[in-house]
Amino acid sequence: MRTRLLPLLIVLMAAVLLALGVPLAVSLAAAQQQKVVVDRIDDTARFASLAQFVADRPEGSRVNPPEQRLKTLLQELGTFHELYGINAGVFYRDKDVMANAPRNWYLPEDGEVRGAFDEALQGRRSHDPEQVWPWQRDRLVVASPVIRDGDVVAVVVTDSPTGQMRSRILQGWLVIGAGEAAAMLLALGAALRLTGWVLRPVRVLDATTHDIATGRLKSRVAAAGGPPELRRLARSFNEMADNVEDVLEQQRAFVADASHQLRNPLSALLLRIELLALELPEGNEEIASVRTEGKRLAQVLDDLLDLALAEHAEADLRLTDIGELTAERVASWSPYADDKGVQLIGNCPATTAWADPVALSSALDAIIDNALKFTPEGESVEVVVASNGEVSTIVVTDRGPGLSDEELTRVGDRFWRSAGHQNIKGSGLGLSISRALLSAGGGSLAYAHHEPHGLKVTVTLPRTRPGA
Repeated sequence: MRTRLLPLLIVLMAAVLLALGVPLAVSLAAAQQQKVVVDRIDDTARFASLAQFVADRPEGSRVNPPEQRLKTLLQELGTFHELYGINAGVFYRDKDVMANAPRNWYLPEDGEVRGAFDEALQGRRSHDPEQVWPWQRDRLVVASPVIRDGDVVAVVVTDSPTGQMRSRILQGWLVIGAGEAAAMLLALGAALRLTGWVLRPVRVLDATTHDIATGRLKSRVAAAGGPPELRRLARSFNEMADNVEDVLEQQRAFVADASHQLRNPLSALLLRIELLALELPEGNEEIASVRTEGKRLAQVLDDLLDLALAEHAEADLRLTDIGELTAERVASWSPYADDKGVQLIGNCPATTAWADPVALSSALDAIIDNALKFTPEGESVEVVVASNGEVSTIVVTDRGPGLSDEELTRVGDRFWRSAGHQNIKGSGLGLSISRALLSAGGGSLAYAHHEPHGLKVTVTLPRTRPGA
């Protein structure tokens, strides 16, 4: 969930920062340009006031203005150009030069400078130039009219380089970008803390749910941290888990008590059947059938009691050499396999895992018994122990008839037996008992097809202590 929530928060924060940063960057560029434009307006206004004192020259006349005033204007323009590198000039209405700096700078026939000059001839200062960006427009033109007796007699034009202004804009943008990056890092850190604070109870709840689903019913959620709603959810979950555990405990107690209480009357009934058989002719089919069903019922009651005890008992976990333990169980079942004409093969190298040795032995007995029971004469059952990273496995494969895909989803359910195996002795509780025994210690059972035919049962055990 964090991998989905965190990118969403990052995108939202980035959008907010961009929404703030882009207008700020545009405003910074506009402010820098406005400052330059205001300075140029002041400069052109000053030059225009000096140009007013240069003697008016009738239009079309070639008479030069007084030398002293013209000299002052030229000195001001020259000094201005030397200090700032800005082209500046005063031009008559007929575009002749009154004064300019540098001396070889004249009005072009067209372009931005000529457009500003023509606009100033109308008696108003030229419009503010278009926005200058760091990657474009290396000149900035400002023009102001020189007015004498209400008439425009000349125009002051400045043509400024924009290199320094663009550098200041770029520097400002870099500062804004650095601020945005720092804000993004701070926001990312805050988002990590926030999502961790919000999702920590969810992770704990998920882990606890998994523990309960795998048989560790004592697991509970520590209701600490996170929003109030999640803390309330944790308390509700713990209450639900307590109720479920109580119900399951009552169910186990009922099954155990019922199995125990039924064993004594059933034993007495079987004894009376044996006594009755003594008074009937030997080989009576009815008595033999009743005796068989009675023994089957006794086996079912024993299995029910074992299942109830397996689900209730706490696992005595130890670091166990499961290779040695599995080899012992294979050796114990070999005589039975030989009697059936089935070859029982064990490949059990030394491998350690955390398990309850007694529970694992009982589970292996049930699995190997089940494999031998359904394997026909002349076939083989193989038991292989291996380790794979964090887990160790015991794989039992047989060459029996196997199960269909649908039956694989049900194998291990209580009292379930395949429709094709109803005539084979069993209660349908052996694999359920095995699963309960293994789950108490953090192990698991898995079932799969074994090619070309048969069933593969995989026992998985942790190599690190569960809950460590």
